[in-house]
Amino acid sequence: MSTQIAVRLSDELVAYVDALVRGGAGSRAAVVTRALTLYEQQLRGERDAQILEASGDYDDFDDMVRHVAIDG
Repeated sequence: MSTQIAVRLSDELVAYVDALVRGGAGSRAAVVTRALTLYEQQLRGERDAQILEASGDYDDFDDMVRHVAIDG
């Protein structure tokens, strides 16, 4: 199910969205949906990181951090 909503965006954001659409990113709705999904994931990750930091129990993640580290 989906619900149609109306939002006001700055001219600059609309131009950016439209450029993404012209570049093959799908529809305006697809671009906005993707952006909001990524933002939701970021906020969840930040919340999880805060919980982990507060618990102080993150030694078990050392191997995973080494595995996903970009610098080696």
